[in-house]
Amino acid sequence: MKEPIIAFNQFTFKYHSQTEPTLHNIDATIYQGEKVLILGPSGSGKSTLVHCLNGLVPFSYKGKIEGELLINGQNTKDLDIFTISTMVGTVLQDTDGQFIGITVGEDLAFSLENEQVPQQEMKEIVQQVAELVEVEDHMNHATHELSGGQKQRVSLGGVMVDEKVDILLFDEPLANLDPATGQYAMDLIDRVHQETDKTIVMIEHRLEDALHIEFDRVIVMDEGKIVFNGKPNDLLASDVLEQVAIREPLYLKALKYADCPLHSQMQLADLTRLELSASNKTALQQWSIVQDDATQSFSENILEVHNLQFNYAENPILQNISFSIRQGEMVSIVGKNGAGKSTLSKLICGFEQMDSGEILLHGEDISNKTIFDRASKIGFVLQNPNHMITKHFIYDEIALGLINRGYDQAEIDKRVIHALKVFGLYPFRNWPISALSYGQKKRVTIASILVLEPSILILDEPTAGQDFRHYTEMMTFLQELNANGTTIMFITHDMHLMLEYTSRSIVLADGRLIADRSAVDVLTDDQVVVKANLKRTSLFDLAQKANAQDPKAFVHQFIAYDRKVRKRWL
Repeated sequence: MKEPIIAFNQFTFKYHSQTEPTLHNIDATIYQGEKVLILGPSGSGKSTLVHCLNGLVPFSYKGKIEGELLINGQNTKDLDIFTISTMVGTVLQDTDGQFIGITVGEDLAFSLENEQVPQQEMKEIVQQVAELVEVEDHMNHATHELSGGQKQRVSLGGVMVDEKVDILLFDEPLANLDPATGQYAMDLIDRVHQETDKTIVMIEHRLEDALHIEFDRVIVMDEGKIVFNGKPNDLLASDVLEQVAIREPLYLKALKYADCPLHSQMQLADLTRLELSASNKTALQQWSIVQDDATQSFSENILEVHNLQFNYAENPILQNISFSIRQGEMVSIVGKNGAGKSTLSKLICGFEQMDSGEILLHGEDISNKTIFDRASKIGFVLQNPNHMITKHFIYDEIALGLINRGYDQAEIDKRVIHALKVFGLYPFRNWPISALSYGQKKRVTIASILVLEPSILILDEPTAGQDFRHYTEMMTFLQELNANGTTIMFITHDMHLMLEYTSRSIVLADGRLIADRSAVDVLTDDQVVVKANLKRTSLFDLAQKANAQDPKAFVHQFIAYDRKVRKRWL
């Protein structure tokens, strides 16, 4: 039997700034070589648990500890943060915040340089790790030039060069990756685990995507306590995910809608091995879906893009892009990392100037309009919240745009307080932004644009880092805005958002528009899925497994039914 490598024994932690503990009497043991997934809504304590593991608690985040945490049999109370860092390596969600070196090679070598490893030995170690994480062809590349997936690999390599590191912590590794790259990242983590037998601990909101690889256990946290600690199949057969508001895999939701009885022996955590009884197949085939009888109708075009061309340093980034968006639509823009999705939005908002083409807003050419002029009609929320925030406090950041536009204080208070409540930020309204998590910062930046009530709202990866409760609250609010006439465009890698909320998807690959169809049609077209680094929806695979007569129709029917269910929540 393998030895315990992490042991929480009646462990309680309370931040100095809080009156109640964030972690309550945690008892959990992780064994050497295990892969463990940690789930939980925002505020559940999972991030604090990880901070305890990597030494940030209590060395950077001060507080009171009761009980004990043992790593490799050593009580962390008796260790310093440097010693813990030699045993535990952390790969952050925001990889840009982790880089030290200017180039990939320099970044990989950083910890070895600190330990004064001889240069020849250092080169050999760096080369071995670079090959393991598959960045050996990018050693001289600047870290800021890398794609999201490449940055993830370099960050992983940076903590693996120290052979003494036994535990690898991953903080939402899928948050900023397209679906195909996310699958590759999970495969890479799995391969590293198999080749090194290191212990893997991962926090991730995208459960269905995380289950692309097999985990030994899943730990679910809520309100600072562990509410589940067991096998993935046992978790999916229970009602724990619903109770703590964690998003279920779509195929699991479809099984529930069809009233199929669930049990762990069905291999629920792996759709490729999912065992469906004859009665379950019949239930799925005969599942009576209430068709969506509310036909959406839209008025005139609000935004038109004609033959748009954009080059960067003589390299073509967007080529001959044409599409139109109608007033009141909710549209997703999807594609692989680096396909040009964010660049397209920057051109629409005026942050970049196109080389040729035409952009019309309400039929008027806006090519010569300033960024400020466009911002009164088009709101844009950047992917990285740190690139938008300019104030120290939450209230001030959300109110800034209203102040700049001359609104009176009563109206500012009304709009800001409403936005704070919608995004679950009201209890933190007087907090410094520096004290927020990455996901909370995302909500602040979205709120700061929504208070301006733009005609068109463009959101770049709005759900990255959001738990299901805040995701649902935010999307419900955006649906209400949309129902009142606001046109919304999502740049997203979130296939759930694409399917469940947008009726139409614009797909980019290598700077070209390769599809402009319904989200269901896109995610059931293998050719488009491969070209754009997307992921075929698990609903289609479930329908095939159930021998449904028309798998694509099954997906359409699921989405229609699911939308009706969600409308009852509004």
